[in-house]
Parts: sequence; structure tokens; C-alpha cells
Amino acid sequence: MSPRVIGASLVVSIKTFYREKSAMFFTIAFPIILILVFGTIFMNQDSVSFGLYVQDLDHTSSSAQLLEALERNGRFTLTQVDPAINATQYAKDHKVNLILVIPKGYGWSFTQRMVLNSPSASATMTYIHDPSSNSASTKMQVLNSVFAVMNQGMSGKPPFITSADTSILTKKYRFIEFFVPGIIAMSVMTASLSGAVHVNAELRQKGVIRKLSTTPITRTDWILSNILYQFILAVISTTAMLLVSYAVFKVSLQLNAWLLVFILLDVFAFAGIGMMLTRVAKDAESATAAANAIMFPMMFLSGSFFPLEMMPGFLQTFARTLPLYYVNEGLRASMVIVDHMTALRYAAIIGVFAAVAFVLGILTTKWEEGK
Repeated sequence: MSPRVIGASLVVSIKTFYREKSAMFFTIAFPIILILVFGTIFMNQDSVSFGLYVQDLDHTSSSAQLLEALERNGRFTLTQVDPAINATQYAKDHKVNLILVIPKGYGWSFTQRMVLNSPSASATMTYIHDPSSNSASTKMQVLNSVFAVMNQGMSGKPPFITSADTSILTKKYRFIEFFVPGIIAMSVMTASLSGAVHVNAELRQKGVIRKLSTTPITRTDWILSNILYQFILAVISTTAMLLVSYAVFKVSLQLNAWLLVFILLDVFAFAGIGMMLTRVAKDAESATAAANAIMFPMMFLSGSFFPLEMMPGFLQTFARTLPLYYVNEGLRASMVIVDHMTALRYAAIIGVFAAVAFVLGILTTKWEEGK
């Protein structure tokens, strides 16, 4: 192994990267764009206001007070629907996912309950909704909680069962602070896997790898220089993402040695997979397609964008077999929860995988195959 040769190969790779503007964009700018987009969307998720269509068939002071109460709650921006039209047809024609219908007679029922103390008096609110819409389900849940509070106020009795929450974290974290580690893991995976596939497959297809065997550089030197190159790019990309996250969203993340450990293991694991793929797929196009077939499912099934709990049980089990899952969880354990023992456990798991993948990748990279 020659440090001088490795350094020279590394310089060539960095200069090539600098000349390829599209590679610079997808390595550095694209993850930052993801953070900015998702961070902006979820930055004020605790104060999200939903659009709610309401058809008031009662038109009394009581129904008007109900609408005022919904607006004062701060969770809804109301739009009135003409009581003379068919609400179901209106929802279909205007692509509205939820209409709250206040029934005729609501005011009289309200008077019976509050003034005449009639316990049997009630009013049924109708939800005309699109069952395929997630936002409609969310709005109905919020409405149910609002109505539950109103019912409790009408009964005049305190609830028998109450709840209190205690966080396992020392401070409250926002969505963006759970999101950033996942994007770091995903971007390092993408760059390492794509970079290894691109370099190995394209150079083999052009016959460059075969010619390298006639130069002073050894296979070990060449592989190590590429790994070091991918690691440098990963550190640059991660630094850029963290700077943007701190500057724009004022994130509160713990930065420690675990960050570099997981970045390095991420690079070794997916660079190894990339080298193995180029043994299976001989030309650059098929190797890239194979890499995409691995990357895209892993992006969405490993918890980079959303929690695993949102997925069906069998997909959660499958996700825990994916290497990116352990990088995601390891980074969150070290940067968010600050649980060093959990970070160590995840590092050990991904470390074993990275060692196996990298060794197999080396064994499958042969100079003489560059034909």
C-alpha cells in the first residue's frame, strides 16, 4: 500500500467530481433541498390549521356559536357550504375531502340539554368525507376531540380518567431534528452506492480498470482511494446539511464522534454493495439500474422519511433487516436521544454488515475483469 499513490488517485477523483456539476448537485444540494422542503412543511406542525367545509342546516344562534367555537379552537379555517345544495354532490364536484354537516334542530336540542336539563337530548354531526384521504381522517379525529371537550363542558362533571405524559428525552425535539439524521444517512448511502457503481462499472466498460493493472497503483490502493474519496464527499455533504439545518431551522442536535463513525460505516457498507453489484451487472446502465432497485426501496422502508410505526407489521420486520435502518437509528440515538449504549449497539450491527459487504466487494473487484 502506497500513501503517495492513494493520495494521487484521490486528487484525480476530487478534480473529476468538481468538474461534474450534476454530481455536485445530487451529492450536496439535493439533500439540502429535501431538508428545506420537509423542514418548512413540518416546522409549525403543532399549529397547523386545517381547511374545513361546514354546512349549517340549522342556522340558529346555537349553531353559529358552535362555528365560532371551532374557529376559536385555532385548528380550522371554515368555509360555509350553502344549506340548499346536496353536500355529498358538492364534495364530489369540488374535490372536498370532508364536509361537517350541522343537523337541523341542533339549536332546539342544545336548548333542551342546557336549559331544560334533558339528558336524552342530542345532536348527530354528519361527516361527509373521502375515506381515501389521510387529511380527512386527521380532521375527523381533531373534530372528535373538540366535540369531546364540548360534551364534557355540557355535563359539568370532571372526567374520571385523565392522562399525563412524561418524555423519555431530556428536552422536546421537533420533527426536523428527527428528520435530519435520516437524510444524512440516506444521502451518504446514495452517494456511496452510486459512486462505487459508477466508478467500477463505467471504468470496467471503458477498459480503464484493465489498464490500471499496468500502472504502479495496486487494487488495494485504488479501492482505498475511492473509499477515502467517498468519505470526504460524505463529510462535506453532511457538514453542508448541518449548517443549513442550524441556520434555517435552529435545530438542536448533539454532534459527537458517533456522527463520523456512522458516516464511515455507511460509506464502507454501501461502497461494498456497489462493488458487488458491478460483478453482477457488467455494463454501467444495468449496474445503475440495479443500484436504484436497492436504493429507492431502502430510502422509504428504513425510516429515513417517516417512522416505522406507520407501516404494516410485516414491513416493519422487513425494515429491520435493511442496513440503512441501523444507520438511521444509530444517528438518532447519538444525535437526538444521546443514548451512547444504543448507538454502540447499532454501530456494532452496521459495522459487521459493512465489514462483510466491503470484503466481498474487494474480492469481486478484479483488474483482469475490465474487458
